[in-house]
This record gives sequence, C-alpha cells and structure tokens, in this order.
Amino acid sequence: MQITDNPKLKFKSLEDELYREYSFPTGVVRIDNPVALHVSASGGHRVLDNEGVSHYIPNGWFHLLWKVKDGRPAFAF
Repeated sequence: MQITDNPKLKFKSLEDELYREYSFPTGVVRIDNPVALHVSASGGHRVLDNEGVSHYIPNGWFHLLWKVKDGRPAFAF
C-alpha cells in the first residue's frame, strides 16, 4: 500500500507497536495496530493503521502512550 504521493511527508514505521493512545481533556483516541507516522510542523500526527485507515491527531493532547510488540524496543525512533 502506498502511504502518500507527497514527497514532503516523511513517514516513520510504527510496526513495532500494538496500539497507541492519545489522551485529550475530553477523552482518549486509541489506534490499534499503527504502521506509519508523520509528525507535521504544527505537531499534528498522521497515523496509518494496518486496516488502511488514516488518522489525523491534532496537536494538543496531554498524554501519548503506546505498547510495543514482544521483543521490540520500547522506543524505536
């Protein structure tokens, strides 16, 4: 699957993660099986999951957590 046709958007692999959660004052956004991440200059996150669903998480969360797959480093980049 092609992630983007925009050469300015550089994505990093999230394939070691089982899920990631972004906490906001109004609740939590959970993304299961994320595969790729781009962080924009404004701090927003573009996340692609393994179902091919694109997520945009705007800057402003107050907590971000993730869990990696067994045997993978906790911080890969």
